[in-house]
Amino acid sequence: MSIFSRKQRTQKRHRRLRRYLQGTSDRPRLSVFRSNNHIYAQVIDDEAQSTLCAASTLDKDLRTNLKASGGSCEASTAVGELVAQRALAKGIQQVVFDRGGNLYHGRVKALADAARGAGLQF
Repeated sequence: MSIFSRKQRTQKRHRRLRRYLQGTSDRPRLSVFRSNNHIYAQVIDDEAQSTLCAASTLDKDLRTNLKASGGSCEASTAVGELVAQRALAKGIQQVVFDRGGNLYHGRVKALADAARGAGLQF
């Protein structure tokens, strides 16, 4: 049995990842946060410390169209497509993918694949 909770292990992995991941104005960071019920994605310029665009399962655009709950792979796919569309509209084509300490599997992978399919490069 681990002495750390699941959230603590995720935060530890995220801190380890963030040593190497840095979003710039040329290539911002696509950050993913996954909760039990929802998934959130932001495109962040770490140099300017600003969020350039964001999408989540709580967006009004997605909530009306989603048939499944916000915690499904289908919802993650929709969020990935939406964040990619918003990033491309702002002229962002390349990003650095930050999985937020989560394993690259399931909903996180579905979001990444959808963002790639919509035109983002990472």
